[in-house]
Amino acid sequence: MWQAGRTMATRGPGSDDVLGHVTLVTGPEELLNERTVAQALAAVRAADPESEVSETTGDQVTSGVLGDLAAPSLFSSIRCVVIRALEDLSDDVHASVLDYAAEPSPDIGLVLVHSGGQKGSGLLTRLRKLTSVTEVKSAPLRPSEFARFVGSEVRSHGGRIAEDAADFLVQAVGQDLRALAAAAHQLTSDFPGEPLTEAIVRKYFGGRAEVKSFAIADAALAGRTATALEELRWALDNGTATVLVTSAFATGLRGLARFSSAPRGLREADLAREAGVPPWKLRVLREQARGWDDRGLATAIVAVAQADADVKGAAGDASYALERMVLRVSEARGRS
Repeated sequence: MWQAGRTMATRGPGSDDVLGHVTLVTGPEELLNERTVAQALAAVRAADPESEVSETTGDQVTSGVLGDLAAPSLFSSIRCVVIRALEDLSDDVHASVLDYAAEPSPDIGLVLVHSGGQKGSGLLTRLRKLTSVTEVKSAPLRPSEFARFVGSEVRSHGGRIAEDAADFLVQAVGQDLRALAAAAHQLTSDFPGEPLTEAIVRKYFGGRAEVKSFAIADAALAGRTATALEELRWALDNGTATVLVTSAFATGLRGLARFSSAPRGLREADLAREAGVPPWKLRVLREQARGWDDRGLATAIVAVAQADADVKGAAGDASYALERMVLRVSEARGRS
């Protein structure tokens, strides 16, 4: 699984990590949570292929049900019990769960899944204090981590992907981990043993609306006005949502402003972190930054804010509002 700090282990847990223990899975990233559960189940089945698996949700668990789930089976002494949506567990069952978690059965692996949020946080606090409980967190990914997630997914399928290609895939598909995992699997299946370049990813995913929006913004910020207008008209003719375009411009200007105001002399990795972009994007920002100053950036930011309001209902013609935004942003570049 991706990133050992967020999951049980890179190679996955063994049966000794699951049986006789409580695995507490917390956090909002459903895909990572499900993978942790799957690893726990696989570890138990590795210990006993005939082991039983019982799954339920917190709102269905009573003290009696918990006792039945944790009791040895007639058919196998080894069992894995998964309780999802722990946050929905009734308060009067908390004591029973804590009592069991304090002294879990050596032949049973109990997996508790909490999807994040404050509901049920009191139970989580008490579970975390028990030495028999191992917590596996799936914290939300930071923007810079999605490309690394893609790289890890590709490697898990035996492939390789360039950094700029991974970042382009995130722009194309978005920040949904399931969609990114599926895209990574598709690409490695279609190009077995072949390094995945940006050209390959662009061929398959370059028509996505989000990617076109960033292409428009990149062209305008680099002063390529004609290209930006051409890309804009193509995107609008093919149904790209207008708010995606203003959002891409806002993101681009934010990165450019942070890059321009970063302290001089920073190392590449530190500069990328300061600008909030992946390291390969620095080359693009350096090209765009030529001709921009603080006044120009401020003017462009105002133009984008106005266009965003226009496409959300403040003006009657969203297409005209976006064309005007492109022209104003391009004019702001190089203005002294």
